Amino acid sequence: MVEKHNEKKTVVVGMSGGVDSSVTAALLKKQGFDVVGVFMKNWSKDVGDYGCTWAEDSEDARKVAHVLKIPFYVWDFEKEYHDRVVKYFLREYRAGRTPNPDVMCNSQIKFKLFLEKTLKLGAEFVATGHYARVTDHGSHNAYHLLKGVDPAKDQSYFLYTLTQKQLSKVLFPIGGYQKTEIRKLAKKFKLPNFAKRDSQGICFIGKIDVTDFLKTNIKAKKGEIVSTNGEVLGQHDGLPFYTIGQRSGLKVGGNGPYYVVSKMKRKNQLIVTNSPNDKELWKKEFEIKNVTWTADPPRLPLNAGVVIRYHHPAFRARITYHVSRNKKNLKIKFNQPQRAITEGQSAVIYQDQKILGGGVIDKIF
Repeated sequence: MVEKHNEKKTVVVGMSGGVDSSVTAALLKKQGFDVVGVFMKNWSKDVGDYGCTWAEDSEDARKVAHVLKIPFYVWDFEKEYHDRVVKYFLREYRAGRTPNPDVMCNSQIKFKLFLEKTLKLGAEFVATGHYARVTDHGSHNAYHLLKGVDPAKDQSYFLYTLTQKQLSKVLFPIGGYQKTEIRKLAKKFKLPNFAKRDSQGICFIGKIDVTDFLKTNIKAKKGEIVSTNGEVLGQHDGLPFYTIGQRSGLKVGGNGPYYVVSKMKRKNQLIVTNSPNDKELWKKEFEIKNVTWTADPPRLPLNAGVVIRYHHPAFRARITYHVSRNKKNLKIKFNQPQRAITEGQSAVIYQDQKILGGGVIDKIF
């Protein structure tokens, strides 16, 4: 496997103000690239009790760029984020699904708008601080997207929509490192944010209470919480505010804890169980839509590993074509039942370290 060579080419690094993207810029400069730092301003509103930190984060990125002696700019994608990511996020929750905004953020902003603007300005590559790897095999379907070597930080799950064209223009310099090594490198490079804590939260907003954010933006009717045995246990705040497998926040007493197993939209009922082994919580088969592949589509049927949520292990499954509602989706059947398969989440298909592609979970059987 051969990594892409720099040959004194220009790379634009998406710098968030965090340690990972800062070390990304430092490593690329050390490798001989002409590096340009860019902070993407995607969100500036305070949400609930959480203040938006974009101004501080952009200043942290600027300080790093100053230390590295590289040009630095702020690109404003706030309108595009709202139109392409936030609206999608809220629309999916209103429909009773649980979307993954980080996947949409990557496909629509970082590796679409950001990449397109970078190439128009004459740069050869974009780079981000994702824990993933891209290798070039020098042939048709040359670029392979691989897991990051640190299993605790691997972010390949969020990148499954990348195509060959995008992979040929993307660099992930820290994907071959452990997180502990990145911290040490930040200190070695004398980066001013070497001790900054990792950010947690939604891609476009940051650290927030998701339920509070949803309740601020979605009007929903309260309804009954009903057990799988038909017993009315309490009242829910609105179906969009719950997700399959959820345990906390149900406010149901009695013989708990209870877990959400489904949503009965027609009756506006939230169905729960107090058995973690309830068959309604564990399913084997589902359908995915909006399927994309990182290279040419593989021949189906295919046996491969499938991941149904971030940091969930890849479990063996059989993947086949499934024509549904006049659309050619894929049907996935696990060898063993999996807990809380959730509509709206992404199912990502792996062969060992390599990401083949994936899609959005659409129907569970």
